[in-house]
Parts: sequence; structure tokens; C-alpha cells
Amino acid sequence: MAPDDFSQADGSVLVVRPDLTDVELNELFGASWPDRGPMSFAPIPARSLTWVAARRGGRLAGFVNVVGDGGLHAFLLDTTVHPNERRRGLGIRLVQAAAVEARACGAKWLHVDYEPHLGPFYERCGFRQTVAGLLRLDG
Repeated sequence: MAPDDFSQADGSVLVVRPDLTDVELNELFGASWPDRGPMSFAPIPARSLTWVAARRGGRLAGFVNVVGDGGLHAFLLDTTVHPNERRRGLGIRLVQAAAVEARACGAKWLHVDYEPHLGPFYERCGFRQTVAGLLRLDG
């Protein structure tokens, strides 16, 4: 299936399931989280239900990944907007597009974990807080 293209009035383009390279993803994640080292993202399709990327001027400006449990639940991961692109609504558009795509893939519930300071952002995306459990496995 060809990626969907959602052009925005601000010049950004949201693309569903585009081909992405480790170089451009590491550039985006490095700008967003300077303490994070480079990593291999390949192959994204092997572990994802879908993903949405935002480009502006040919540069990767944002990304969100959606993984699924093979049934009704999907999970947002790696929601990232380049620091130069923040506070313009791009992150909200990415998350909303990811929700539409997750629904189209058969998901009925979309989950996200986030740090407390991101609560208002995810509320603007339509999420509500719930009680959940978390078990740290590395320590």
C-alpha cells in the first residue's frame, strides 16, 4: 500500500508508513534527546502496527510509532517532534493521525505512557488518564 500523504497549511506533510532511514531517525531523536545514543530502528515494519512521520522541507520533523498486541490494543511509542518544530500543533497532528491509522488496523484501544510533564499534551490529543501498572525489568 502506498503511504498516505497529508499536506498541512503550515508546509508540513504527514506520511503514513513511509520508508525511513536510521540516519534520519537518529538525527531527529538526537536533536530531541541529546543523551540518547544512535541506534538501529530497522526494520520498523517488523515490530509496528503502523507509524506516521512528518516532514517539512524534505527533513524529518516528527515521528510516532504504533505497536499492537495482535488484537484490540495498540500502543504509542517514540512520539517525537524536532525541537525547532515544537509548539505548532505538529505533535498533536501526528498522534491524531496515528490514532486514525490504529483504528483502521483494527485497534479499539490506544494506550500511551508518558512522563507527568507531558500530561497536558496527551490530554490535548484526546487521551484521558487511567490507572495502570508498571514493572521495571532492568533493575
